[in-house]
Amino acid sequence: MDRSVPAMRHYGLDWLRIGAFALLIVYHVAMVFAPWPWVVKWPQTFPALIVPMALLTPWRILLLFVVSGFATRRLLARMPSLGEFAHQRSLRLLVPLAFAMLVLLPPELWVRVRLAGDPDGLAAYWLGDYWSPIVHYGRSFPTWEHMWFVVYLWAYTMVLAALLKAGGAGWIDRAAAWLSVGHRIVWLPILVLAGAKIALMFVVPETQGLFTDWSGHAVNLPLFLFGFALGGAPALWRGIARHWRGAAMIAAASALVVTWVELHYQGAAVPGHAMMAADRAARLAMAWGVIVSLLRLADTVLNRDHRLRASLAEAVFPAYIVHHPVLVVLAWAAPAAGLRAGAGFVFLLSATVAACAACYLIGRDIAWLRPLIGLAPARPAPVRQLA
Repeated sequence: MDRSVPAMRHYGLDWLRIGAFALLIVYHVAMVFAPWPWVVKWPQTFPALIVPMALLTPWRILLLFVVSGFATRRLLARMPSLGEFAHQRSLRLLVPLAFAMLVLLPPELWVRVRLAGDPDGLAAYWLGDYWSPIVHYGRSFPTWEHMWFVVYLWAYTMVLAALLKAGGAGWIDRAAAWLSVGHRIVWLPILVLAGAKIALMFVVPETQGLFTDWSGHAVNLPLFLFGFALGGAPALWRGIARHWRGAAMIAAASALVVTWVELHYQGAAVPGHAMMAADRAARLAMAWGVIVSLLRLADTVLNRDHRLRASLAEAVFPAYIVHHPVLVVLAWAAPAAGLRAGAGFVFLLSATVAACAACYLIGRDIAWLRPLIGLAPARPAPVRQLA
């Protein structure tokens, strides 16, 4: 096992993870009101959301893969063997996935098929057509909706375990040391990620799917591996400290391109191949610049503990699991109450956050529920010695 990894927890990465998932909830609530298609829409949408949403979209999920890779390195260091690591990660990720597919996702999928014209009630759908492999009003089983991130994370973890079994972590650390030399950490990841994305985008569809999303895997997996390397390579942190300002400038310049494309190609307007390729390259350049800048922020300003940090970090996974189905059902039902858009946004955000908090606060105290919502099994209470 990799015993070279420092045991000290990096609080800054915890705060990045907490902030990224909090931002994800706000982002999904905003998607209900944004002009782009989403699961369910409010009766009114607002073009003013295009720019702020465009500035968040390129990097928010990619940051999570980096942070997840970093956490994976620290988890691996605490495991007695690589096999035990793979086993424990599979339990921690696949059990909540199964629980979500059995219990949490059916109401969300029911809303989707209702919007597509299915007249059946929730109970009839849940007990019947939800389990059908035949497409039913645009949906078929199995489907994992927002849990795709968990599926991808599990798959990348298994790929990492296979790579470590074949060659150990030394090659990853050597690649990290090479990347930290000169200005490579600024320009090389952009070149590699954008090159892979552009090479695949006109060959395979840009759709989510474990065995179809090759252009997504070409970006997500390297960033997950970068996060893993970051967990054991001080040289990378030094490279980030030297060059984060340049990365931030690249992010700002790329953001202008991303915003311009979003504003000039709205609705059914589709950019040509050259413009589409430039947009994808700009998105990845922006994403990398933001990620490097946020890692520097995490390593300096945010790298300190707080009494709420541990609880918030533990609550992230349960909140992620529950927030999406709760939001979809509420956003579908709430307009009937006659709420204005502003009040609707506040209601959806508040109710979703409350559901996330309730899921964590209730679930953490119920031993059998903890693994289902992504929490580690409860530690047995210490046995008191009689005097």
